[in-house]
Amino acid sequence: MAADDRTGDGIRGVAQGTAPVPLSVLDLVTVGSGRTAGDALRTSVALSRLAESRGFHRYWVAEHHSMPGVASSSPAVILAHLAAHTGRIRLGSGGVMLPNHAPLVIAEQFGTLEALAPGRVDLGLGRAPGTDGATAAALRRTDRPGEGADDFPEQLVELIRFLDDDFPDGHPYRRIHAVPGPVQATSPGGVQSPHRPPVWLLGSSGFSARLAGALGLPFAFAHHFSAQNTVPALDLYRESFRPSEVLDAPYALIGVAALATDDEKEARRQVLAAGLNMVRLRTGRPGLFPSPEEAEAHLFSPLEREFVDSWGANVVHGTAQEVRDGLDALHKRTGADELMLTTPAHTGELRLRSYELVADAYGLPTT
Repeated sequence: MAADDRTGDGIRGVAQGTAPVPLSVLDLVTVGSGRTAGDALRTSVALSRLAESRGFHRYWVAEHHSMPGVASSSPAVILAHLAAHTGRIRLGSGGVMLPNHAPLVIAEQFGTLEALAPGRVDLGLGRAPGTDGATAAALRRTDRPGEGADDFPEQLVELIRFLDDDFPDGHPYRRIHAVPGPVQATSPGGVQSPHRPPVWLLGSSGFSARLAGALGLPFAFAHHFSAQNTVPALDLYRESFRPSEVLDAPYALIGVAALATDDEKEARRQVLAAGLNMVRLRTGRPGLFPSPEEAEAHLFSPLEREFVDSWGANVVHGTAQEVRDGLDALHKRTGADELMLTTPAHTGELRLRSYELVADAYGLPTT
């Protein structure tokens, strides 16, 4: 079971209903064929409100670039919009790709979000560019696309110092302040202390797992596209963990691809379409999320079929009860402290329905 939130920063959620751990949402702002980015963003608003009303713990959006089927290139902009349409649910990035941005810019963006939605903002950080090498170079204005990833630990320290506004005397950035800066939060006892968005490290391998553990930070693992590395990475995180001012014990969530439908056959059709979407992405041909009809008409090569079958095996899908059973089994196998669900479906209506069915399966409240 997840513990109560002891730190007041929303890291440790509280499981509700019959869910063994908190359930959360990862939104890729998917644009299906025949739809627009505006349609996808309107779905995100509806989904964030649904997630809040049904007791999901947090709602994250992920940074991607140069992908027509993913309208989440600007997480901070989307999160500001979602903050205006929600009132309680935690909002955050899953994640902002730190090598793509100057640390000061991220500190300013998320300081602004914290001022807009005090106590509700998470800052999840990734080490990968979230795109191809050429786009990464365009984002960073450099011809050395690997530079940012190699400098990740140093960039992270710089970002945290901007967030805390605590560069030491003599540092060249000592007189530079990220504005808005830390909010002066007041405890129940009337004591004021600086508060800023909690930092999470994201990863799909061992690097960020080890770094998050060494720094005593919460860790989010991308099980939804790196399932074979999930258990080793979580083990490494827990073994590497050192207590910090942020956490006295490790806390790990995993991103899970999960789709619940009223009809099991429809779930299989959607997962096939998602598989075709992944094939196109992995072969450098990203596009809009295909419809099931497009996927059923596609002539998969033997290698493509092997990839789709392997990828689809890690998507928890089917009826609401089948999805619950699959999520419970995954939780038992990994010991994750939180499950963050991302729903691979062609339409916004199916995505919304999936979260409703999952919430019903776990008896989450309706508020």
